[in-house]
Amino acid sequence: MKVLISLSNKLMQKYLPDPFLFVIILTFFVGGLSLVLTDSTPVQVVEYWGGGFWGLLAFSMQMVLVLVTGHVLASSPFFKKALGSLASIPKSPGQAIVLVSIISLIASWINWGFGLVIGALFAKELAKKVDGVDYRLLIASAYSGFVIWHGGLSGSVPLTIATPGHFSEDIIGIVPTSETLFSTYNLVIVAALFVVMPILNRLMMPSKDQTVVVDRSLLEEADSLQAAAVERSEMTPADRLENSRVLALVTGLLGLFFLAFYVMKNGLKINLDIVNFLFLFLGILFHGTPKRFLEAVGNAVKGASGIIIQFPFYAGLMGIMVSSGLANVLSEAFVSISTEKTFHMLVFWSAGLVNFFVPSGGGQWAVQAPVMLEAAQNMGVSMSKTAMAVAWGDAWTNMIQPFWALPALAIAGLKAKDIMGFCLITLLVSGAIISLGFFFF
Repeated sequence: MKVLISLSNKLMQKYLPDPFLFVIILTFFVGGLSLVLTDSTPVQVVEYWGGGFWGLLAFSMQMVLVLVTGHVLASSPFFKKALGSLASIPKSPGQAIVLVSIISLIASWINWGFGLVIGALFAKELAKKVDGVDYRLLIASAYSGFVIWHGGLSGSVPLTIATPGHFSEDIIGIVPTSETLFSTYNLVIVAALFVVMPILNRLMMPSKDQTVVVDRSLLEEADSLQAAAVERSEMTPADRLENSRVLALVTGLLGLFFLAFYVMKNGLKINLDIVNFLFLFLGILFHGTPKRFLEAVGNAVKGASGIIIQFPFYAGLMGIMVSSGLANVLSEAFVSISTEKTFHMLVFWSAGLVNFFVPSGGGQWAVQAPVMLEAAQNMGVSMSKTAMAVAWGDAWTNMIQPFWALPALAIAGLKAKDIMGFCLITLLVSGAIISLGFFFF
């Protein structure tokens, strides 16, 4: 295993480009593929790309807020103490790797946005507490839990088809979560990943001479807030407002009251907006004053540049894939070679491929649903299971898709190639587990 990990890390360090260059290369690759496999002209491909370029603006802002509000919350005295206490539990590098893997899996199963942030933040705290732990593997382990999200409570595909009025209702009907999220095959896959992933991450620990340990002073420096002390007697009325604990308390409680009303009315329907809302107002409350909160925001925003500049390019990729019909061509190619026994496994693989170019669960389902559901109907196989095969494929290849790793990398202060060697092994093992789940159940 150590030889395999060493080789994987060397390959990624040498050949994996920066995530921005990665999406540029993907853009030209998908553009060329659409010219070869569809009847699109070069001019049309450029139009599809430019027309879709701003299609993820709202989602991009949501992801920026996931990163910023998560950072802000983690830098508050209360949250630092809580994470620090939890990080004091493991006494060895192996225990730290296993614990961060479990925490990430649980958080991602509950809500994908929550899992992305909490895993990386907890990994940073562990790096400050545990001696000799490989920082790259620690962050990769935190990110590995994200593979489970689409089989969990915030899975966009199963929640979509369980909602009256969804776009494929005339084909598949309203599908309760008892047939998707809480079906036997899905629970078996989830349980298997919960057991295997922490063990796998522990086995990937490099030898001592290849272990990369982070300089803890850099972590402390990154988290520190440079707050200038102001004497109470010298404060202007504006200074008093900026340093008002009462104002922060009232504002924070206002947000929490809204969340209480939301839960009473809607139940525990947690989406990305609710996660951001919770993080934002807890951040205001826990930092104690508006000034400290804004200083924390200023610190956190520095890590959001990758999301801001790269997500529009992925939206352009989606524009080409959808408008040219390339996504349908790729999906139909997998369907054409499937049998009743292999159908769902091949749907899973096809969704994993499409996910490289359409990195959005809801967006990918909109693209693949017409092809996959019609094929499932003609073949006489379970359409609800087909939907979950697409869902799991969407989650699976996120392990080597820099798009989703950006928030975790920004929190950790690492580059994609630092963790992708480990993530490649995660991709192979998790893919085998999920494939077997769809083949045998």
